[in-house]
Amino acid sequence: MLDALRNGQSGERRLRRGVYLLPSLFTLGNMFCGYACILYAMRGELTTAAPFIGIALVLDMLDGRIARLTGTTSAFGREFDSLADVISFGVAPAILTFVWGLQPLNRLGWAMGFIFVTAAAMRLARFNIQSASTDKRYFVGMPSPAAAAVPASTVYFYPEGFADPRGALIALAVTLVPAVLMVSTIRFRSFKTLDLRVRRSYKVLVLLAAVMAIVQVEPRLVLITIAYVYLVSAFIEWGWTRLRKRPAAPAGAPVPAAGESPDGAGD
Repeated sequence: MLDALRNGQSGERRLRRGVYLLPSLFTLGNMFCGYACILYAMRGELTTAAPFIGIALVLDMLDGRIARLTGTTSAFGREFDSLADVISFGVAPAILTFVWGLQPLNRLGWAMGFIFVTAAAMRLARFNIQSASTDKRYFVGMPSPAAAAVPASTVYFYPEGFADPRGALIALAVTLVPAVLMVSTIRFRSFKTLDLRVRRSYKVLVLLAAVMAIVQVEPRLVLITIAYVYLVSAFIEWGWTRLRKRPAAPAGAPVPAAGESPDGAGD
């Protein structure tokens, strides 16, 4: 009886350790994708390299969600995830973009790539220290996976790249704009609060299935559209919020007569 009880407790402990290991396995896969992207980019196989950042983005979303659903969040997992993100969403897109179009700019090109890496690292560090005190519905600054998706989707859409300094200015913008947005205080919508366990969650699943089907039909166009729409969405929401907060005219204020200016003076 005691042996069976001990065996049962031992099996439960092993299962518990396995559950704790599961999110880290997704993080490890995320880091591997960043490493693979770097290797293929250095070999000039950009069409193969760019999708690895997209796969890393999916794995990055899954590891945190699985950790929260299984109650296995930990300080180690958070730090491991950040280190993996620096590789997959900082170093990998910077090297990918450098090989794609920043090389003609010589030292300026690799300097811009380093700025992207620095911005990604700073963004992740800021997220770690502010995550407990910020509105869960929003990210402060563009999240590094979404920022990495901008150059990755652009390279995947147009893998030919640029060989002259004038064309490289496009690559410069593709690198610099997401880097600046990562360290900005502009709020970007977060989907972490999306709860698939709520009622009518099937609508979310149907929407995700539709997106996956569209990606299969025209992956290059759909992926670059999603990346840039998310980038622009923060500015659209900011403008809409400012319009809604515009102060209304106070109740009971006299309405100017026709031909009379608002301050009471005539034309």
